[in-house]
Parts: sequence; C-alpha cells; structure tokens
Amino acid sequence: MTRKPAKKKTTKKIAGREKTPVTYETLKALAMSLDLPGVTEAVSWGQPCLKAHGKLWFFWSPSEDAPVFKVPFEERDMLVDAAPETFFFTDHYKNHKLVLVRPDRLDPEWAKANLLRVWREMAPKRLLKAYDSGEV
Repeated sequence: MTRKPAKKKTTKKIAGREKTPVTYETLKALAMSLDLPGVTEAVSWGQPCLKAHGKLWFFWSPSEDAPVFKVPFEERDMLVDAAPETFFFTDHYKNHKLVLVRPDRLDPEWAKANLLRVWREMAPKRLLKAYDSGEV
C-alpha cells in the first residue's frame, strides 16, 4: 500500500506577508480566547456555531466554505465595495445583516473587533454593566 504525501498548508502572500487561511476551529479558538461571558458552543442547521446570550453569534457557511459575521447592511455594503477580494455575500445572505469573508483574506484583528462589538450589542444591559465594571 502506498501512502500519499501529506498536504502542505496553503498560504498566500498578502501585502508582503504570508497568511494561512482560517478555519472554523481557528476562529472558534479566537472567539473563545476573548473570554466573554454568555458564549457557548451550539449547533444550528446541523452546523457548529457559537452563541452569545442564547443568540447566534458566529458561524461558518458550509456552502461557501467561509466564516459569516454579523454586520449592519450599510457596513456590509461598504466592506464589499471597498474590499470585494475579502468580503462578499450571496443571494442566500442578501436579506440578512451578514457578511462572508474569504478565509485566506481574513484579518484576525478585524474578526476580534467584530466579535466583541456584536457580543456587546447582544448582551443584556445588566451583564454589560457588570462586564464593563470588571464584576464578571
């Protein structure tokens, strides 16, 4: 029996630096590293996802093989217009406040900022007040 050689991780050079495409698992680790209260792992439509305060917070589109982030429509339009090589949406997502990001183009700092902002928007006021004061 002949063994196939292991596949090398694909990297792309972006703006003079090499970047490894992200996966659901790497983004889940990034989201969980924020150590935000009320975040849980769940399953939605048969796919793994993260929920915050019982609401869908972050997920991966299996049909597009890309992470999906919550953003207002105006921000989505601006992101897609400014960087179509990074941000996009399909007909399936056009009526939802969501944007997809090409895994090999995702900026982890943008992802962290988005996840934190969306978590704050979804948080109950009492929890947010306790979190901001360091009680949680």
